[in-house]
Amino acid sequence: MKRALFAVALTALAFVGTASVQATGGSDAIDQLAITSDGMPRNLSDYGFFAGSPDRPNPALIPYSVRNPLFSDYAEKARFISLPEDAYLHVGPDGRVDFPVGTALIKSFAYRTDAGGLDTIETRVLLHRADGWLALPYVWNEDRTDAVLKVAGARMDVVFDDPSGERHEISYGVPNKNQCKQCHNRDGKLSPIGPVWPDMEFPREGDHERLKELASFPRNGLFATPRWDDPAEPIARRAGAYLQANCAHCHSRSGSASNSGLFYDERLGEYAVSGYLKRPVAAGRGSGSFDFIVDPGHPERSILLYRMHSLDPGVAMPEIGRATAHREGLAVVTEWIAGLETRN
Repeated sequence: MKRALFAVALTALAFVGTASVQATGGSDAIDQLAITSDGMPRNLSDYGFFAGSPDRPNPALIPYSVRNPLFSDYAEKARFISLPEDAYLHVGPDGRVDFPVGTALIKSFAYRTDAGGLDTIETRVLLHRADGWLALPYVWNEDRTDAVLKVAGARMDVVFDDPSGERHEISYGVPNKNQCKQCHNRDGKLSPIGPVWPDMEFPREGDHERLKELASFPRNGLFATPRWDDPAEPIARRAGAYLQANCAHCHSRSGSASNSGLFYDERLGEYAVSGYLKRPVAAGRGSGSFDFIVDPGHPERSILLYRMHSLDPGVAMPEIGRATAHREGLAVVTEWIAGLETRN
């Protein structure tokens, strides 16, 4: 693995040329059979998403980014949508996008090289088939000419510098197929996490308007979510945006951690569902001997931050997907808790 340097934000256009919203056949065609059939294509090239390297996406793919991405060991991400012909989208009152059968959501993970380029190490694919969504992880070969399906996941040594300049040498984890289900579980079914319309941005000219023409929206409208890293936003909104992006896929009323009583897809504040003066459902190592999920005025004894700081597999939250602590995100949540009025 080449030494990688972290860059603060991924410009999706670095992966993209000019393109249309849908495939039109020929060299730009996406293989719909690979997306919709019962099989699990062994190679990423079987779909036609990339032309021989991760920095050459098919022009039919729609690039997008999210305002508040899930932290993944400072990896940079490139996200794409592949839509079937005659696609129709429905955007729900919570902003979640309902994609038709035949859709593929593609997300690549990369680190910066010494030369400043992006070295893509894995690509995860969500396929919407007739029987539901299927999550498949693909790891790029050494030459970055194709990626191979890794149903059992994989481990790779990665070296990078974070925004503060600190060097990290980690064992980067590609989730296995079942771990994908753990995070993508919603109402007992595998579902996309990132595509929430108010949080989505489309860097290529024309894509946003074209997708709006293909979609129906709630009558009361939707508003863009605040950015957790925007210092102009109130700290509670910043912390709420961060926790929603990094925790709410499990910590919601429809997620796999619904029994915790912590729901970070709801407004953050002095509420039990935010962890405010809330005792953990189960005590043990994960509580760090502290009393409350959020101890107002005391970030140093709040279980939420204790678990976000930890790298211990039995304590860390999120449970999978990181081998480092997100210093910048932790600072925002710490500031929010520290600013709450102390109750004891």
